Amino acid sequence: MTTDLRSALSQVLETPSAGAPNDCYTADTVFAWERDSLFRDHWACLGFAKDAPRPGDAYPVTFLGQPLVMVRDKENALRVFHNICSHRGVVLVEQACNTKGVIRCPYHSWCYDLGGALRKTPFVGGPGVDTHPDFDPAQHGLREVRSHVWMGMVFVDLSGQAAPFNLAHASLLSRWSDFADAPLYNSGADSTIELTLNANWKLAVENYVEAYHLPWVHPGLNSYSRLEDHDNIVEDQRYSGQVTRVYRPMLSQDGAAFPPLSGLSEYWDTRGEYVALYPNVLLGVHKDHFYGILIEPISAHETRERVEIFYFDEASVSPDFAGLREANTRAWRLVFTEDVGVVSAMQRGRTSPAFDGGVLTPVLDAPTRCFHEWVARALLDSATPDLSQAESA
Repeated sequence: MTTDLRSALSQVLETPSAGAPNDCYTADTVFAWERDSLFRDHWACLGFAKDAPRPGDAYPVTFLGQPLVMVRDKENALRVFHNICSHRGVVLVEQACNTKGVIRCPYHSWCYDLGGALRKTPFVGGPGVDTHPDFDPAQHGLREVRSHVWMGMVFVDLSGQAAPFNLAHASLLSRWSDFADAPLYNSGADSTIELTLNANWKLAVENYVEAYHLPWVHPGLNSYSRLEDHDNIVEDQRYSGQVTRVYRPMLSQDGAAFPPLSGLSEYWDTRGEYVALYPNVLLGVHKDHFYGILIEPISAHETRERVEIFYFDEASVSPDFAGLREANTRAWRLVFTEDVGVVSAMQRGRTSPAFDGGVLTPVLDAPTRCFHEWVARALLDSATPDLSQAESA
């Protein structure tokens, strides 16, 4: 299987119309290969900064099977640590909480500060003795994970070897420079959407980046933002997507609208942009609001999506705009829910021997093609596991 899969991935790079093979969507071994290469070796999204909003807040996350924790330190910076005590490996934070400045292990009460330094080691030298000459607390703090916050989302580089975030994603940051310092306001539950897909995570990305399916899957959306009003975004190898030239929200009969971000260029008067930042973030930006979708791969056949909607003016999250926020969330929930069926159907189709990658059309499938190339190149550039033995095991 290893040789065959590498050959198929090479074909993706060599043949513009070739799609990724079925094993990339159905094989547990390939899912593990992606975890160890696409996600660990690149900046991947862990969660949202809003999950730990106050100094002292700790928010545990299981990411790629690893226990991690987001911590807001005293200087209000968000940091990410491996969520394990350096003593016996006990998970430190089981539920979101405010630590009051101390992260305490529930097993032997070792204590860490918000910077990860080990500050207290009760009885490390014996009963009633908290120090020992052969034990240096400075060598046993929490292990920090390289992290970066952008547009309210928390990204991590588990490998520690990726290029700096601002360099790795310079193209998209430049494209969206108007939003670089934009304030982000989230109103909580009424601006959150959660979905579960019975499909591989890549199919969620592929579906999102193309507008080809709008007339048939999203007839309501297509009635005012038609397929012909969209253009592809394929200028970089780390993201792709689409742009609408006719963004005009119609959320109320009286014409009420959210306040737009001040200082935007005229370009954003009528445009909205929707891109996938590889591997696992889907983004939508407009003059009056922004949303981020965290793609969480659960298995080769299951994916969770968490959507958080943000606004650029504090008034937008006030009670005065509650009805408009509800309408906005309802509209986006409808669009995202309409995708669930076709994405799940693609997953079922990937089990057929009559299909193995399909054909990508030269124009409207260009954003999907960009993603396939990134996946293929990243896998081929990484160390290849012995998939044949793993499969038989």
